Amino acid sequence: MGLWSKLWAAGYEFMGKKAQKIEGPYRQRMIDDARGDVLEIGAGNGFNFPHYRAAKRVVAIEPDPSMLKRGVARARAASVPIELRAGDALHLDFPDGSFDTVIFSLVLCTIPDPARALSEARRVLRPGGELRFYEHVRSEDPALAARQDRFLKPWRAFNRGCHPNRDTVAEIERAGFRFSELERFDLNERGIPKIVRPHAIGTALKN
Repeated sequence: MGLWSKLWAAGYEFMGKKAQKIEGPYRQRMIDDARGDVLEIGAGNGFNFPHYRAAKRVVAIEPDPSMLKRGVARARAASVPIELRAGDALHLDFPDGSFDTVIFSLVLCTIPDPARALSEARRVLRPGGELRFYEHVRSEDPALAARQDRFLKPWRAFNRGCHPNRDTVAEIERAGFRFSELERFDLNERGIPKIVRPHAIGTALKN
């Protein structure tokens, strides 16, 4: 594990704990009734793990070894079985139709090729399976969207590839999913930078 990886995971842990008062209810809403075999992509430090209640089992993948290490304790403490492993969203090491639910949580902004990641997610879902997501998305306000475009490069460099201007809702639709639930909202709270607002939460079905 490199020094930058360790520092990033430690910083994410510190900021993530502080953000749970704001983000926790949305994570819970996305997670707690997810059923069957669940794949969580980009599990980070495991902040979603305490919210699983109904899943039969969860496989959680994360490419960063330092973040993976920090997720171990939360996986062990979860109320459902969670298998935590290294993995790449662009090359999911699972057969077609392996899961009932796939989870993306504040991660599609950083994946280099979201279209491919969503295609892979669709491949490993069973027919009628659910894609559940909670993400910050491109603003519908032209002034803020222009600012997200303008500050893309410095923001992405400082935040390990995060794209504040990514239209994730459109990406999900283009990948062949049909929304059964979708809500856009502005987390106008202290500690949530305007450049990574608004957010979207929802469920999309594999057609």
